[in-house]
Amino acid sequence: MIRRIAPQFFTTDIPRTLAYYEEKLGFACQGTWMDPPVYAIVARDGQAIHFRCAAPPTANPEKYADELLDAYLAVDDVEALHAEYASRGVEFARELGDTPWGAREFVAKDYDGRLLAFGANL
Repeated sequence: MIRRIAPQFFTTDIPRTLAYYEEKLGFACQGTWMDPPVYAIVARDGQAIHFRCAAPPTANPEKYADELLDAYLAVDDVEALHAEYASRGVEFARELGDTPWGAREFVAKDYDGRLLAFGANL
């Protein structure tokens, strides 16, 4: 039985990515491997994201216009999380709002340009 899925994102700068996820998104570093680090794990509320130092795949020029998400995170209190992130200066690709599919969501853009959607069912 699958209990958890942890995405693995590529980054060219583990320390800067960790700083962004800790300072802006409120994740805590669970560990890094090698010196300088080539792999790291962050977690928040029991959910983890893994990072590997590697060149990211070729960017899709339509990514932002088409809102091609890298991850969707289901949350309990989307309004409180949006307020927290706004107070930390997180860049939003889409502000908090209700969707036609019955969710209240926002989309944040991370340090490496990934799109992370956060949402809760209405």
